Amino acid sequence: MTGETGEHDAIRVAVSTVIFSLRDAADGDRLMVPLVRRTRQPHLGAWALPGGWLDPAEDLDSAASRTLADTTALKPSYLEQLYSFGDVDRAPTRVISIVYWALLRSDLVDAQRATEGAPENVEWFDVDALPALAFDHNRIAAYALDRLRNKVAYSRIAAGLLPDEFTLTELREVYEAVLGRRLDPSNFRRLLEGSDELVPTESFRTGKHRPARLYRYVSDA
Repeated sequence: MTGETGEHDAIRVAVSTVIFSLRDAADGDRLMVPLVRRTRQPHLGAWALPGGWLDPAEDLDSAASRTLADTTALKPSYLEQLYSFGDVDRAPTRVISIVYWALLRSDLVDAQRATEGAPENVEWFDVDALPALAFDHNRIAAYALDRLRNKVAYSRIAAGLLPDEFTLTELREVYEAVLGRRLDPSNFRRLLEGSDELVPTESFRTGKHRPARLYRYVSDA
């Protein structure tokens, strides 16, 4: 009957997060995301983005941080609301997902998981080689990756993947991992050395080659 509501009409709100970080791989640092293996139906055993139901008493940002910590034991360096996904047939019941994308500094990943404990059903996957995910999560992950790759070209978003101080080579490697392609080192250095958002520090990184100066982003840029 028109106007009547029932249990089948209920709409639930979920919050999911696509969290990016750089992880060591055989061919260098790769941009990766953590996925959670589902422990219940629907899509039992399938990989999915971390997330959970919105609590009526919390705001969206708090829900994103909570569900991410609950499912992966990770706390991002950067968190931003991405988009809302609400296709009618995206789940067996009517679910609208508020999706966030996040960045986590590579030097904090292992430290956080060592402190909080890494859930057994969480694994990291290369963004360019994701398995078939539950629901419409492949579409969501692709949307978030496209957003990140667009934003890195005109903002200082790469800072969310780096420690406070870094070499220009490390910064270039972040850009390469995000964009999925190599950049000319000389051109990149000339471009960044002329930026008013980066300042050289008095510190150097030593290693196999000659010492490399460390840089940092201007805090109020």
